[in-house]
Amino acid sequence: MSKFALLDGLPDADTRAVLAASRRRKYRRNEPICREGEPGDTLHLIDKGHVAIRAATPQGDTATMRVLGPGHWFGEIAVLEGSPRAATVVALDATETLSLHRDVIEQLRGQHLSIDRMLMAAALVEVRRLTRALTDALYTPVPKRLVASLADLLAVFDDGVIPLTQDDLAGLCGTTRQTANEVLQTLVANGTIALSRGRITVLDASKLTRSAR
Repeated sequence: MSKFALLDGLPDADTRAVLAASRRRKYRRNEPICREGEPGDTLHLIDKGHVAIRAATPQGDTATMRVLGPGHWFGEIAVLEGSPRAATVVALDATETLSLHRDVIEQLRGQHLSIDRMLMAAALVEVRRLTRALTDALYTPVPKRLVASLADLLAVFDDGVIPLTQDDLAGLCGTTRQTANEVLQTLVANGTIALSRGRITVLDASKLTRSAR
């Protein structure tokens, strides 16, 4: 099994071809990897570090839409469509990715049928994720969404220290900072988390996981 979930299921030879064709890129904390509106010509596999995917809102603010860590990927939809980037991706800490330019991907797709299927499957995974997110936004109460988001983040930051602001978390949950703060203060009061500037620390992972169910 590959370190990168995107490559799971590929024959070993095809996995080696993808990795050999990639370019390693390094980013500092808070450095943009790509910006909203730029040409979407590169797929990234996250090897080390964490990234935040952020998009402009109609009100002119910036909302954090997703946070990804090692083994995840981003950029497949823009590469497949040939469309501009729909969001800005920023490194949350020292980050390294393996990047694949669209031209390289097209060459690999022509040489390895399984890679073409892999990209189609990745696009379907993203469609299903967006469908679930929309359903949650419509029918799941904000406190439950926020706790579930924290539980998901705990899987990304396994040391329990989540380097996100309350604004970031509000964006992930599709709510306001004020509402997010009210829920977070409840979790602080019952000993589940601690808050500090730009950081949320999970103190009781078991309690958080139970609350998210």
